[in-house]
Amino acid sequence: MVVIAIISSILSSLLTIVVVNNNLLGEKSQQESKKIVIDDDGKTQNIYHAVTEKAMPSVVGITTTTIDRNNIFAIPTQAQGVGTGVIVDSNGYILTNSHVVSDGQATSVNVLFNDGTSTQGKVFWYDSQLDLAIVKVDKKGLTPAEFGDSDKVRTGDISIAIGNPLGLDFQRSVTQGIISGLDRTITTEQANMSGLMQTDASINSGNSGGPLLNQNGQVIGINTAKASQAEGLGFAIPINTAKPIVESIIKSGSFEKVTLGIKGVDLATFESSTGTDLPAKQGVYVAEVINNTAASKAGIKSGDVIVKVGDRDLATMSDLNKALYNYSSKDKVKIIINRDGKEMTVEAQF
Repeated sequence: MVVIAIISSILSSLLTIVVVNNNLLGEKSQQESKKIVIDDDGKTQNIYHAVTEKAMPSVVGITTTTIDRNNIFAIPTQAQGVGTGVIVDSNGYILTNSHVVSDGQATSVNVLFNDGTSTQGKVFWYDSQLDLAIVKVDKKGLTPAEFGDSDKVRTGDISIAIGNPLGLDFQRSVTQGIISGLDRTITTEQANMSGLMQTDASINSGNSGGPLLNQNGQVIGINTAKASQAEGLGFAIPINTAKPIVESIIKSGSFEKVTLGIKGVDLATFESSTGTDLPAKQGVYVAEVINNTAASKAGIKSGDVIVKVGDRDLATMSDLNKALYNYSSKDKVKIIINRDGKEMTVEAQF
């Protein structure tokens, strides 16, 4: 009887373990099922299939020709470039990186669409500090990408990149990973770039200007650079930086950036180059204020350090540049400056 009781107890324990394990497997199965999509044709898709099919028609290849006059032979030569872009409006507006179009200096811009057709485009707008540009093509009925909200992106979120790494031989390559970090700062040949998203989705030369997507197939960033000295360190410009620019261009056919009216430099750069140590921890050092501008009328002076514009903290000129894209002519904004160690708030009107 004792032996039977012991065996019964062991069987009961084993049954409990099996049930628990089955429950765990069930939970895992339920989690995995959330990544599976059944489309209208009855085909089973994982999240990467679904995102790729949704976003791919909006991704384009961009090839450029630029006249290079700054070579060692002092002879003008043609330089070829390859990048990626994303359609943001059905009437032919395409978002990409400024460096993809040689900061507006490209003499020829050719756009290759997902259906295999191609057409010439022109650089409609660019900003080398933001590393963003708009290319316009004379084509209607294009499929625009859907924008997400980059302010809601969290470290650990799924990220999917589409682009043309190493040229058009590998066009429309799809890579996947996660958001590895937020608010990163890097230094490129064009500028110091801050507020970037870091991802371990593979990004290589040619991916520049392509979309970084979330699990819903929405664009959350524009791929811009990778760390050459390491693997799995790619960076994207948050799409919310580009939204006001894109929206203005689609709505009115133009975009006019407001200006503050200063000549400035990153505080850290100013301190290291001059050997000074100012009271402000970070911000933009104002070297000169231009007369009859928003800055001069607001009372900003040479020697001030601008630490905040609206609700945006500043660490670099790039931060200031990005902050100004959120305002239009006649808008008012509160600006916090550090003057001789004391913070004060002024109001500027553009």
